[in-house]
Amino acid sequence: MAIMKATASSMDHSEWLAGPDLIALGGRDEANSEFRLGSREYGWHQHARAQLMCVENGLIHVETPDGSWLLPPQRAGYLPPGTPHRVRINGALSGWSVYLLPGCCGGLPPRPCVLAISPLLQALVRRAASWPPSAPRSPEQQRIAAVTLDEIRQARHEDLHLPMPSDPRLRRIAQAILADPAGQRSIEEWARIGALSGRSLRRLMRDDAGMSFSRWRQQAQLIWAMEKLAAGMSVAQASDALGYASPSNFIAMFRRAMGATPAQYLSLARK
Repeated sequence: MAIMKATASSMDHSEWLAGPDLIALGGRDEANSEFRLGSREYGWHQHARAQLMCVENGLIHVETPDGSWLLPPQRAGYLPPGTPHRVRINGALSGWSVYLLPGCCGGLPPRPCVLAISPLLQALVRRAASWPPSAPRSPEQQRIAAVTLDEIRQARHEDLHLPMPSDPRLRRIAQAILADPAGQRSIEEWARIGALSGRSLRRLMRDDAGMSFSRWRQQAQLIWAMEKLAAGMSVAQASDALGYASPSNFIAMFRRAMGATPAQYLSLARK
């Protein structure tokens, strides 16, 4: 895995360690946007600063060496400083990214995660995004930045993470599932990919990834379904591809995981 470290320049504040504690940038689907959205992919890279990214519509899929996670609208992804990651953006037209100096990250999560965004945090970041990124901060702006950091520290964690197991046998199985999330193999068939029994797969996955095999696979399917729905696949097509007996069963699973039906989620994603 080749990691690209961005070169510091006037258009790359993620690497600037001499500037303000907090730099917020609005995201747009424009060539001159430092946090460019739309539908695109960014290969493996890392930032000297911590990053908090959020889209107001569309979808972001972030992958790190330890797993992947999904950012639907109004959720933010947090990456500690120096975290290798790659990003796939689907149909996002507006959003923002916050870059934090490493010294400001005390009390923030030690690992990448998904955070719920409160209306207050959304408003604070929008205010901060209106400031010239490189300009010294006034006392008022410093107070706003401090409150923004407090809100990030208090944000609720959301369970949209898919941890990648460290055991090489489990990784082979996990990679096979990610390559074919809609695959209808039995647990014994999945286990054979890693030269394991179904019983061993269940035990090792819980010990390694911190969740059951069935939940891990369902989380992989949820991420797959959300990306496909955002790209235009119907609920019935997604339900059928994932092997659900009926769309209503798929909708129930989706609601339990996301707190909204697919239709409600898509309405928010397309605003």
